Amino acid sequence: MDKIIRAGVIGVGHMGQYHVGAYSEITGVSLEGISDLDMERASPIAKKYRTKCYRDYRELLDKVDVVSIAVPTAFHFDIAKECLEAGIHCLVEKPICNDLKQAEQLFEVADKHNSALHVGHVERFNGAVQQLKKVVCDPILIESRRLGPFAPRVRDDGVVLDLMIHDIDIILNLVNSPLATLNVTGSSVFTNREDVVNVQLQFENGCMANIIASRATQEKIRTLAVTQEKEYIVLDYTNQDILVHRRASSQSELTRQELRYTQESFIERIFVHRENPLKLQLQHLIGCGTNGDKRITSVESELKSLKVALQVLRNLNPVSHIRA
Repeated sequence: MDKIIRAGVIGVGHMGQYHVGAYSEITGVSLEGISDLDMERASPIAKKYRTKCYRDYRELLDKVDVVSIAVPTAFHFDIAKECLEAGIHCLVEKPICNDLKQAEQLFEVADKHNSALHVGHVERFNGAVQQLKKVVCDPILIESRRLGPFAPRVRDDGVVLDLMIHDIDIILNLVNSPLATLNVTGSSVFTNREDVVNVQLQFENGCMANIIASRATQEKIRTLAVTQEKEYIVLDYTNQDILVHRRASSQSELTRQELRYTQESFIERIFVHRENPLKLQLQHLIGCGTNGDKRITSVESELKSLKVALQVLRNLNPVSHIRA
């Protein structure tokens, strides 16, 4: 970068703090300020990263070229629209909106004002996901599990827009076929929104996907498994690992006492270059906004994952198991 890029973060809660740290590590970027309604939370963060903090995000608009918006989803549209109209390149944490028409409008505003607008699907920049695209060619079955314990801070969205939308986005980009059918079940456990959801997708090419998302599970699990004709591929998001299982041989032996079945296979571990996915995502936004780099995900794809996630919610009638 020839010139210093001025960056800011609006909303420095759990996710916003990661954005602050990531911007501070990018060469050629100056963190000009952060904004949050909770100044008791924002002030120590600003002090730690030697930047300024503001209660009103509008005070940032004439000071930054790029901004991350990590406020509750209900405020995404108004804040992003104002930033885009000011010519600021924006990364809006997922979901970009909880209304498809509003999301479409934001991309129209971005185009009109020549501003880059990206959605915070950080898993796209996970090194393992990038490598996965190179080994998945014709999936038959995809099984996704994104499970973890309940976090009281997350009450703005249910588990579909909070967690499952990541997996919907990745699966739609792995399966090169239109969605044919969608079935969904779910339950509310700790909130009045869905906390556990199971979705079954059937694509026109015959591929099936089963997605389970939970924020009521006392172990954090982030895995994706893909069955192909000759491989079984397992991705662990947390470790950024990919294992490819290939069957070498199988045989059975019948004796008078029992039937014995043995199967031999070999496992290949795919090398994954591990970097900070959020940092890579912000660098991509900056490159698209200031250097004219081509975005890795089309606007159509950005909207498609939101469209399917909202379809899941429309089809969902969660069973309530809310604890007192």
